[in-house]
Amino acid sequence: MTRGLSLAVFLVAIVGCSDTGPTSVTDTPIVVTPPPPPAATPFPGITAALTLDPTQLLNYATPTLPAHYAGLIGSLTDNGRTAPVTNAGATLGRVLFYDRQLSINGTKSCASCHAQASGFSDPARFSVGFDGVGVTTAHSMRLANTRFYEPGTMFWDRRAATVEAQATEPIINAVEMGFDAAHGGLDSLLRRMRSLAYYPELFQLAYGDSTITTDRLQRAVAQYVRSIISTGSRWDTGYAAVFNPGLPDRGVNQAIASFTAQENRGRELYFTPPPQGGAGCSACHVAPTFALVANSLSNGLDAGETRIFKSPSLKNSGVPGPFMHDGRFATLEEVVQHYDNGIQNGPALDQRLRGPNGQPLRLNLGPGDRAALVAFLRTLTDTQLAVDPRFTDPFRR
Repeated sequence: MTRGLSLAVFLVAIVGCSDTGPTSVTDTPIVVTPPPPPAATPFPGITAALTLDPTQLLNYATPTLPAHYAGLIGSLTDNGRTAPVTNAGATLGRVLFYDRQLSINGTKSCASCHAQASGFSDPARFSVGFDGVGVTTAHSMRLANTRFYEPGTMFWDRRAATVEAQATEPIINAVEMGFDAAHGGLDSLLRRMRSLAYYPELFQLAYGDSTITTDRLQRAVAQYVRSIISTGSRWDTGYAAVFNPGLPDRGVNQAIASFTAQENRGRELYFTPPPQGGAGCSACHVAPTFALVANSLSNGLDAGETRIFKSPSLKNSGVPGPFMHDGRFATLEEVVQHYDNGIQNGPALDQRLRGPNGQPLRLNLGPGDRAALVAFLRTLTDTQLAVDPRFTDPFRR
């Protein structure tokens, strides 16, 4: 009897517990919150093709320059003084500079002939064109400090009036990049660029809308080229220690403590006029940019010369490679030898390369002084510029 009563009480307890609604797991719905959708990439074309971060562009607009470069940007010697550089504009120019799609068959870019590691020049005497067979008729010019050649004309023969005008000439050249008239010219190139996802985005960043035009292309490349400023050579570092804006020569004739005796002798020869026993190089290639003066004429490579050639800045002239418009000199030693006793007479010869008798100047330097001048020129090599990330290839190769 007692056993039956206990069982009944147990059953009542179970039923009572099962009637308490809040304890039932089936009464509370299970809510599953889906994860948020991934954020849309604001520049999918750029991020897919390039290593750039469009939200954190590198600094081209306000470069950090040493004191001896103060005031040069925007001065009368700056051919870009009316064409300001922006970070987005120069970034677009950098992409254009390295883009092989700017050649008819996608094999050549501006950087193919103006390599950063080679002083923005070509180690070959003449550059090979897009078809792998044709070659240029002139040596590729170094590009550092282009903006400090006051007239702004480009190419060895100065045929392009501005850096902007020069930017598209290699593109439409039948040998270099191949978008000549027979292949549709620049109109054909612009159609290709509009089909590449990264260009509308880059033009939007640089100009406020995605319209792609020849003028905008030229201005962007010019901004990039004018941004290639050389201030990291051994000469720059050494000169910074003796630079004095209060002196008439701003201290360029002061000995540089970090130089060897030979390099200082070469520096002395470079900045001293021939009547005082020097080579007088600085009369045409002016520190601190070592760009060519505006009124320079022919340098007497050939007798009877009537053409007037432009030269690039002497910065990075120590990087191995050919010299002169036709690459006739393979070494700096040959260059110095020419100015020492090889200048030829002609109607276009610069007056600074004539002696007191009006004939081509003969310096008659000894072997030691010629070697010293070469040693000094090598101190103008800017190893920092050769690896500066602002000027490297931005493509995902």
